[in-house]
Amino acid sequence: MSIRVQKTFEALFELEEIRGIFRDALPTGLSDEEEAAFRQKIAGLKAIIADLEAGTGTPDVTKIAGILDIRSREEQFINIQPIQAAGRLTTEARKALISYGDGYSTCDFCRKPFRLDKISRPGIADFHADLAKWLNMDQARVVPGARRGFQAVTNTLVSKGDSVVVSALAHYTEFLAVENAGGVVKEVPLNDKHIVTAEATAQKIEDVRAETGKLPVLVMIDHFDYQYANEHEIAGIGKVAHQYDIPFLYNGAYTVGVQTVDGKMIGADFVVGSGHKSMASVAPSGVLAINEEFAPKTLRTTGMVGDLTKRKFGIKEVEMLGCTLMGGTLLSMMASFPAVKERVLHWDEEVRKSNYFIDTLLRINGSKVLSEYPRKHSLTKVDTTGSFDTVAQNHKRRGFYLSDELTKRGIVGEFAGATRTWKLNTYGLSWDKIHYISDAFAEIAEKYQIPVEKNAKNTCLYQKE
Repeated sequence: MSIRVQKTFEALFELEEIRGIFRDALPTGLSDEEEAAFRQKIAGLKAIIADLEAGTGTPDVTKIAGILDIRSREEQFINIQPIQAAGRLTTEARKALISYGDGYSTCDFCRKPFRLDKISRPGIADFHADLAKWLNMDQARVVPGARRGFQAVTNTLVSKGDSVVVSALAHYTEFLAVENAGGVVKEVPLNDKHIVTAEATAQKIEDVRAETGKLPVLVMIDHFDYQYANEHEIAGIGKVAHQYDIPFLYNGAYTVGVQTVDGKMIGADFVVGSGHKSMASVAPSGVLAINEEFAPKTLRTTGMVGDLTKRKFGIKEVEMLGCTLMGGTLLSMMASFPAVKERVLHWDEEVRKSNYFIDTLLRINGSKVLSEYPRKHSLTKVDTTGSFDTVAQNHKRRGFYLSDELTKRGIVGEFAGATRTWKLNTYGLSWDKIHYISDAFAEIAEKYQIPVEKNAKNTCLYQKE
């Protein structure tokens, strides 16, 4: 680890220990013993800051609590890991995590009716309203990840034996949500470009009706899937679902937080997003937005009464199990929200960066893109069987040689050891970093005598003017 990065972490840790002194002290001030400990820590912090400024010193802290390594991936490297890119915390989110990391920190000023989405200090109630407006839906709730959004909907709409239409590229959590509710998934087949079409969805609905004698109770389709990040005919699929009077769930795990999503324009009855995947939030976090038709049912409140105590908790929402995100998860999402609302306006720029890099990769002889191309997303599945894998066949490190070469150049996040088919994500990288990783892959190819086309066909189309 760079000594300056190391000393930055040590300074943060030292400040947390100083903070601990104040937490342990009486509200009247520090005792003599606490004052001495405070001054000792300040002296230690000044020494760390001096090392940080000069770039000198040695690592003094290598573990947190003696068991956890310091995670410096985002400070030390360019991270192209496919599911981490859009979940990087903003600076404001990291500040919120420091301040609100305590378990029930959201509950400092919780008053009747004792429900998360009603808390006004901090502005959690307003945040829920803002989320719904931002997604152009009628109600919104924060949930512990997109999967819990799926679960809330399937538990509301699906009964034992009911059919739910999903994509042949559906995420496993969609399967589990349907199974948890007692339903059965019915997959829409892909066309030859790995796209789910509206026509194929309509045909699947007819097939289910012919097979079971009943229509599916829900259509649940990803806008961009997790395997190829191909764009599916989501608006057309929503229209088809409504033609059959079937509720439509828009899976925006790879869109909500990185590009503009208008639920009503899409025709969604439910919009599900992932905070930790696409909204620069601490995991597990996500959002479920609902239209006015299904909000009363999905957000139903409990009617159960205790047989002995006669207790009832009528304000609590059953599918939310009362309150959902407490502490740093929710506050990180709220702190990142202004930046997230701004960054979705620049999605076209992220797509241009993605295409610039992929165009460079395709100049390496034998490399292919398995996702649709030109790219419409920053997540891409590539096939380097004909390029980097040809070296892996005879290299003593096998496929790990590519990881070694990338790590030397400060690039991480590729599937370690994978030189055939693998995924990467360029989201959030600056143009300087895009150029850097593009050059790095070309340099590695040339080092191992893999031919690289020098004339970058159409590259200028993707670069920022």
